[in-house]
Amino acid sequence: MSDTGAGYEITKRDRLVSHLLQIAPWLSFFLVALPAPLYFLLRYFTTAEEAAVYILLALSALAIGSIAGLVVMIFLMWYRSYWARQMRNKLAVDGVTADELPWFMPELTTAERRALKEMEKENPLLADAYRETLASRVTAARVISTVKRDLLSVERRLNRVGYLRGVDTTALQQELRADRERLERVRIEGLERRAEAEARLHAIEAAVSRGASWTEMNFALQRLSAAREHIPLGLEAAQIEQQSREDVEREMRELEKRTALGDEG
Repeated sequence: MSDTGAGYEITKRDRLVSHLLQIAPWLSFFLVALPAPLYFLLRYFTTAEEAAVYILLALSALAIGSIAGLVVMIFLMWYRSYWARQMRNKLAVDGVTADELPWFMPELTTAERRALKEMEKENPLLADAYRETLASRVTAARVISTVKRDLLSVERRLNRVGYLRGVDTTALQQELRADRERLERVRIEGLERRAEAEARLHAIEAAVSRGASWTEMNFALQRLSAAREHIPLGLEAAQIEQQSREDVEREMRELEKRTALGDEG
């Protein structure tokens, strides 16, 4: 990933941890569940005495190991989700960039992920613009979510201050109301930015759709033009063939007439 300016910068260690956490949950299940059953199974095939005991131990170890492996797998999946969420919070401090967007894929809708994947195959230039706009949309959505939590916290504090008796809380209430107004302005601005980003996303999607339609229509028109050029040639060939046939028939009739006149003479 690229440098994020004053915010957090992705390191090689972060990339390595991310890659390991992708495969660790599934790998851990087999590493925990299989060694003991395989050991007892090996003893079953190599030991003639008490073979039934080893097969029983293998089945028991498989059952216990599967449960333990499932627990470890679930824990690692939870930790992967927690770690990824913490990384996204670090990266989003100074806003989400297009280069950082792969870390925020869980925050995209299914339609957005599908559209981005199709654009990357069909139109890389529009895909770059789409990624930048998605980054703006994710940033605005995160700002709105953070502001909502802060507004809720301010409202709670205002309610608690309002119940206080025997203490002058006028100044504190004014500060809290000022904070509420400031947060409300930020929330409104975030909503506007998100709406603008979503409008740009729809515009890019429409551009891609129009581009595909225009390509298909141009191809169809080219085929029609080619067909239109070939149709007169076909008709001309048919007309020539028909004319030749008529000429031959006419010459045959004339030859028959001359032959008949010669016989009469």
